[in-house]
Amino acid sequence: MSWILNPDGDGGGRRTRQRPDKLTNLPTTGISTSTAPGTPGTPGKGPRTPGSAASLPGSPWAEFPLKDNYPKVQDPAEDDREVSTKQANRPFLNYAKYREEREKQHEEWLKRKEEREVKLARGEEVGPEEPDPTAEREVGCLGLLQFIVIVLAIVVLTGKFFTGSYLWEQDFQKTLVSWIPKTDQRLFSERTLAVFTGENPGQPIYIAIDGDVYDVSSSPHTYGPGGSYHFMAGRDAARAFATGCFATHRTHDIRDLNSRERSSLEHWKKFFADSTKYKKVGQVLHEPVDPRSPVPEPCDPKRAKEQTKQPEEQKHRDEL
Repeated sequence: MSWILNPDGDGGGRRTRQRPDKLTNLPTTGISTSTAPGTPGTPGKGPRTPGSAASLPGSPWAEFPLKDNYPKVQDPAEDDREVSTKQANRPFLNYAKYREEREKQHEEWLKRKEEREVKLARGEEVGPEEPDPTAEREVGCLGLLQFIVIVLAIVVLTGKFFTGSYLWEQDFQKTLVSWIPKTDQRLFSERTLAVFTGENPGQPIYIAIDGDVYDVSSSPHTYGPGGSYHFMAGRDAARAFATGCFATHRTHDIRDLNSRERSSLEHWKKFFADSTKYKKVGQVLHEPVDPRSPVPEPCDPKRAKEQTKQPEEQKHRDEL
């Protein structure tokens, strides 16, 4: 069975590392070939003449796998064996050295402990008992309590650094929650959204503003049947939020808004997005607005006059 474990020969009980018979990438220039039997294709070991082609260095693969120039040391695991100090063996050797040092420290501690007990038996004064420097320390309940206190202190100081408050202000919590991907969002059609007006028992109340749908069921007296803003339930009335024309602008068409109206729309969008009372539940998919369709007329006479003047000015500019 030894030939199975050591096909290259036991070499005195151990596997002997041998040079391959053929190496494919050896340089052919300047290297003599041995004619000795049993070594075809290997570099010759004859004399080299300085300055000649034979003095050129050979391929580094010529010595593979016998090239191991690292010094050897005693194997910590076996007394009658040596191992190389190459990079692959150093973690094992360093750990063995560490274990040896720990055992030495433990033996020295046992010796000091025995000397202390002898002095105590003689009645001599001795100092406090020295703990074992190699003993594994247990955390225990006190250590766990200290860890919890340190973690709480870090959390509180981190909140003061990031939010200016030791108790972590709510704005930072909203920002942190916004980073979490939303998995409960759904896509509504205009027909599906129109169902959630609060008129059907057991169904929530939804409103939409510029495509974002919010659950306003927590305010049934405002958005439910009979509420002052019930007309916004089940629809996207973004233009009404922008212009204040709640009777005629219950639509998502926000074309031709002026800067003041757009600022008002952004204000209400931010209000619902930052609200802790109303939760965003999805988005509504609107049909595209026909650009040739008329823009809803303003309910403010002054704004209506400005809107009718804009097409005339645009026509005049086109003619010029």
